[in-house]
Parts: sequence; C-alpha cells; structure tokens
Amino acid sequence: MTGASGAIYGIRLLQELPGEKILVMSDTAKAIIPEETQYTVEQVEALADRVYQDSDFFAPIASGSFDYDVLFVIPCTESSVAKFACGLGDNLISRTFMCALKEGRKIVLVTRETPKSAIMLENELKLARLGVVIMDANPGFYPKPQSVEEMVDFIVGRCLSQAGIKQHLFKPWGE
Repeated sequence: MTGASGAIYGIRLLQELPGEKILVMSDTAKAIIPEETQYTVEQVEALADRVYQDSDFFAPIASGSFDYDVLFVIPCTESSVAKFACGLGDNLISRTFMCALKEGRKIVLVTRETPKSAIMLENELKLARLGVVIMDANPGFYPKPQSVEEMVDFIVGRCLSQAGIKQHLFKPWGE
C-alpha cells in the first residue's frame, strides 16, 4: 500500500484475498489509514500473514527467487508508478515491483489520482506495455451500488478477477 488516498481499497483486498498475504505499507500509507478509515495501522497489519517495513531490503520479497502469485499495489501513487516505470528500486515496494516484473509475475496497480498529466499517462502506458495491469479506482455503476462500501467492493472484485481469483463482491454485467 502506498500513500495515495484510497487506503480502504487495500484494506478490503486484504480482507478478501485468499491464501498467504504479505503487506508492505509506505509511511504515507500508514499516515493516511487513520485519516480515511476507521482502522488503525495495527488492525490493517493484523489482516496480513507477514508484514515488512518499506525500508527492509532483507525481506524475502526483495528477491526474485521468492515465489508468489500476484503483486497488488493498492492504492498506488503516481509517484510509485513513476519509480516503477523508471526501474527505480529505492524502497521495498519498488524493489518488489522490480523483482515481480523481471520474474514475469502478475502485477496489478490501482491508481487513484485524477486528473492525470501526460507524464502520468506515459508512465502507465509504459508499464501496461510490459504486461502490468493498471486499474483506476473508479467503480462501475451497472451493479447499482447503494453505498461507498459497494463501490469499494467493485474495485476489489475487479482486482481479484485480474488475478484469476473468483470474486463474489459484485455481479458481473448481465448477471
């Protein structure tokens, strides 16, 4: 989780994601959580099986030999997108991205910032061309959401689908 607004997306993904969950939060993400949600950082960390500090380059996920299925960065700042697009691995989140990319792992980034500058769009395009899934945190309205929670669930459900995980958070179009 990086420091973009939208911490609830990452929290909700942790609640719904099956299997082992590894969490890294930037310092800004930790500051935003209590500002935007009813959760504390400690409560969010408790949703994960393992938690690493963003400065911990000795964490197993800092190596390409560490095996996992998918990397989610949710929410993902455009600053992080820029680091990813340039191959800059100056913290554990960006180092893990570099390893996931070189190992051909599934990567899903959920950005939230809007509007986007041409530089932001170019960075996202560069990553998309490398196979990275770029999702904006803008929910569909065909499921007729009745609450903010249902809008969050739409984005989290789409993340799960992108990772090949069956989701039950919203009904697909036409169902």
